[in-house]
Amino acid sequence: MALYTTIHLHNVPAGREAEYAAWFDGRHRTSVVMLRGFQGADRYEVTREQIMADIPQPWRFMSVYDFDLPDPSIDIPALGPLVAEARDAGLIADDETERLYTFRLYSDWKGSANWRREEPFSGVSIILGNYVPGRKAEYLKWYEEVHSVEVTNVPGHVAMKRGELSPIQVEPRRYCPGDQLVMCAQQSDDLAFTIKDFSARAGGRSPSGIAMQPRSPSGSVARTVHYFRKISGKVFWRGGVAYAGDLSVYPGKGS
Repeated sequence: MALYTTIHLHNVPAGREAEYAAWFDGRHRTSVVMLRGFQGADRYEVTREQIMADIPQPWRFMSVYDFDLPDPSIDIPALGPLVAEARDAGLIADDETERLYTFRLYSDWKGSANWRREEPFSGVSIILGNYVPGRKAEYLKWYEEVHSVEVTNVPGHVAMKRGELSPIQVEPRRYCPGDQLVMCAQQSDDLAFTIKDFSARAGGRSPSGIAMQPRSPSGSVARTVHYFRKISGKVFWRGGVAYAGDLSVYPGKGS
């Protein structure tokens, strides 16, 4: 058995957002739970707050499907016809932006002390990235031992999982800008604050006094970053910023 995540990046025709949401949490969810190895599915909408404000955000919506599969060559393609129902019904915008990418995960969620495991995520961010050729082992080691720890200890960032583009993909196959997936989970009702402190720690300016190490030269700058908020299901983040440290060092964030 191995863990796989499929992300469906897409847009919905104007005026049909509620129809798509009803399809996803109704008929579609009923269908996907029958797939072998299915573990869960959630739907997200892109946020106004982004850490790389100058890069395009071509997708308004993202659906995430998680699996634990004995044979991905059989089971991953089975998702295709279920997603195609929305496409055939005109619920996915025909604007050439739609993408379906499947990644084989290196591990399940790796969380920090920030993570309130009994609570749902407020959202997730994804990086579609790359490593410098010949430096994959260095890149993976840096992420596992250094950067994942730094990122998931930022207030509101709670867990991370990573993976590599699978040779087995859901049709239609389209260009993917990165063969490495980094997915970070948030539990924060103030994403602007969470992103601001992430940037401040990276630049050594955080009121916490915590500074991230320099970015590893093994990581390519050819990457895109996208933040999304959770919009599916019945249970949502109850509010606040999940943080195991002292929020009082941030102006207006604690006493």
